[in-house]
Amino acid sequence: MTIRALDLFCGAGGSSLGARAAGVDVVCGVDEAPVAITAYQANIPHARALNHVLSETPEPAVLEAAGEIQMILASPECTSHTCARGNRPGDEDSLLTARHVLGYARVLTPRWIVIENVMHMRSWRGYAPLLDELRGLGYKVEPLVLDAADFGVPQNRRRLFLLCDRDRVPPKELPPIGRQVATAREQVLRPGDSWPSRPLDNGRRAAGTLARAERAIAALGRRVPFLIVYYGSDGAGGWQSLDRPLRTVTTLDRFGLVTWEGETPMLRMLQVPELGRAMGFPDEFFFPAGNRRDRIRLLGNAVCPPVMTAIVRALTEDAHVSADVKAAE
Repeated sequence: MTIRALDLFCGAGGSSLGARAAGVDVVCGVDEAPVAITAYQANIPHARALNHVLSETPEPAVLEAAGEIQMILASPECTSHTCARGNRPGDEDSLLTARHVLGYARVLTPRWIVIENVMHMRSWRGYAPLLDELRGLGYKVEPLVLDAADFGVPQNRRRLFLLCDRDRVPPKELPPIGRQVATAREQVLRPGDSWPSRPLDNGRRAAGTLARAERAIAALGRRVPFLIVYYGSDGAGGWQSLDRPLRTVTTLDRFGLVTWEGETPMLRMLQVPELGRAMGFPDEFFFPAGNRRDRIRLLGNAVCPPVMTAIVRALTEDAHVSADVKAAE
């Protein structure tokens, strides 16, 4: 059985890459950001890539491009849900983008829907009504919070996934894949990479940056590389060891790598290819347009492909089994 999928709010294509690895034919991706669509088209060349602003009223061009589908993947805007916005109030229009999936579900009636967002979506006043409406459309809905590090991704990234299935109750959990946890040292950095670094204490560093580095050196000792973590306090002193998964990749440039030249600590920011590995993207994934800020924003908003692979495999297991049985007959 060929399962055809539509990817709404597709970004650079993390969900589509993951679904393809699970055997799904993703036929169309839609996003309002031109730089995202350019990346999507380059990396998912067999799918249509449409630059559209989505709404709850299905776009005719999207319906035509999608045709008959069995699955919708969707990653609505998360900015107004996430705690990263601080005390700023959420934008209701942004919050409501999650409801845009409903219009496409009504018209296309796919068997499966997967909606991804930050965990804080659960505190949105529209969250329970969204689940109720999905159930009203005939879906059995199971919300799961998954950490990408449990699926071979070298990053601790916990996200909410709404698994929806018309025919059977979705899995209530997805067990970790069982492999050893991937670390930043093993999976993000490459021995052959050569990116320019500057002395950590170059006379212009912020006092807070130097203090973070001092805490790391006090804990690890000298001549041991580590990461400085900007823009977020997690009680770990603003740094992390390389021998664990990277902390959550966000839309901000927040990770500085400290290495050593003799007794001199050197600092550089993690580069886009390294952040791509931290998200679980293959090395051949590339960004044909946009500047560094655009690319980091796309990565910070993306879905880790290995996580979506695990979800889609779990959801569609019975469909593949049924197809195998029919083929045997």
